Amino acid sequence: MQKQLAQAYAEFPVDATNPAQLVAFGTSGHRGSPLKGTFNCLHLLAIAQAVVDYRKQAGTDGPLFVGRDTHAASLPAWQTVVQVLVANGVDVRLSKDDVVTATPLVSRAILNYNANRSEGLADGLIITPSHNPPEDGGIKYNPPNGGPADTDVTDWMQQRANRYLQGGCRDVRQLPLDEALRQSGRHDFVQEYVADLDKVINLAAIRRAGLKLGVDPMGGTALPVWQVLAQDSSLGLTVTNPQIDESFAFMPPDHDGRIRMDCSSPHAMANLLNIRQDYELAFGNDPDADRHGIVDAAGLMNPNHFICVCIDYLLTHREHWPRTLKIGKTLVSSSMVDRIVASHGRELYEVPVGFKWFVDGLHGGWLGFAGEESAGASLLTLDGQPWSTDKDGIVLCLLAAEITAVTGLLPSEYYAQLEKQHGQPVYQRVDAPASAEQKAAFKRLSGDSVTQAELAGEPILQALTEAPGNGAGIGGLKVMTANGWFAARPSGTEALYKIYAESFLGEAHLKRLLAEAQQLVDSSL
Repeated sequence: MQKQLAQAYAEFPVDATNPAQLVAFGTSGHRGSPLKGTFNCLHLLAIAQAVVDYRKQAGTDGPLFVGRDTHAASLPAWQTVVQVLVANGVDVRLSKDDVVTATPLVSRAILNYNANRSEGLADGLIITPSHNPPEDGGIKYNPPNGGPADTDVTDWMQQRANRYLQGGCRDVRQLPLDEALRQSGRHDFVQEYVADLDKVINLAAIRRAGLKLGVDPMGGTALPVWQVLAQDSSLGLTVTNPQIDESFAFMPPDHDGRIRMDCSSPHAMANLLNIRQDYELAFGNDPDADRHGIVDAAGLMNPNHFICVCIDYLLTHREHWPRTLKIGKTLVSSSMVDRIVASHGRELYEVPVGFKWFVDGLHGGWLGFAGEESAGASLLTLDGQPWSTDKDGIVLCLLAAEITAVTGLLPSEYYAQLEKQHGQPVYQRVDAPASAEQKAAFKRLSGDSVTQAELAGEPILQALTEAPGNGAGIGGLKVMTANGWFAARPSGTEALYKIYAESFLGEAHLKRLLAEAQQLVDSSL
């Protein structure tokens, strides 16, 4: 497959008149596949030149940190990007010894470089399609705040890149690869990150506890970090799978039979689950290490449940965090978070789907923790300073170890205690068919679109089309009752919409809630 991908990357005849083959930045950058004509050399030439142009108009003239993951398309894409950036005079910083580089390490490098600077700020690019299948590729841009770029930035880059693409990339500057690499600077991302870890995690507590920890990097960029940490025998870490294979042939199939490095999927995490009895705690990361999977004796932890454990623990074990810090969640994350945050007298910051909405709060130091239901999160350092403004799956794994080391409870046991205190929610996401017209109609929804008084036997308390934390449009609808809620939003790529729902009254109530939610949405579109 690697040979086929490399040939398609270099030679696939991209049709710039076909909208499906243009550059399209989603919530995590541009993604596609060389085999489909959506992630090819021309795309990367155009995107890299657009990044150069954006940096000029934004006044960003410091170094640009470039990382890549282990997907087969990532290496040729990385090479293309470096050739363009260096040809345009950008101060490019690549990983020492060409080590693959995780998303949180790039974010950390940007923040460290920019600390106490007001000029010559750094930014970054990461070549990764995250947990997507082996044949996919992706690229995302992180501005000087270190986190995922907002839509005003990515929209600008997308338009500029497509202009180059439609011109056959004739105006893109490019150096031969050998010369571009010779002119690039080098940066030890792994050493910098590992050296700072005790600023964000109580590593001393983990060392004292003597835990037996297993780590599966799932063939991704977390491997070099975990290998360095495993050299410290007092941490009790064992890397269970040190393989890097562009085909990810060692991966068990996901729920649909495809290979997908999704550390929140019990199917994809089967290798680690099969040996969980050998460890008190075990962890997994996706290929760019911005997501976490937590395994203990009870199995793979639901990401919503682990987020709740993290929040409750951090609000009771970070004594140097100011009382004014808020806790961030997306509107489709468990409302158990709401109850936990309220029990600590803290303020919740609820935003639309997408980690970009948390970047300002983490960078500004007023969000102590921010997490998504899809197993991505970050937090402040022990003394309340920015750590990573992008998702950090490595730190969240280490936080699980800290929680067990300090409390004596496995994460699943900790969550069981939270359920006794706050209730036992059940959560599900389902997909419903939607035409293009219906998907477009989501943009016209408002709270007034909901005219009924009840949902699943309870009075409707709120109907929202804007997130309460920042007032941003959620691209759909969220309806809440005292013991349940649902949120509906259209898919960006498929003819369907997604319904997320949660009930504190059990499975039967959840099923009723989902059925009535679909009826309500369909009648409102």
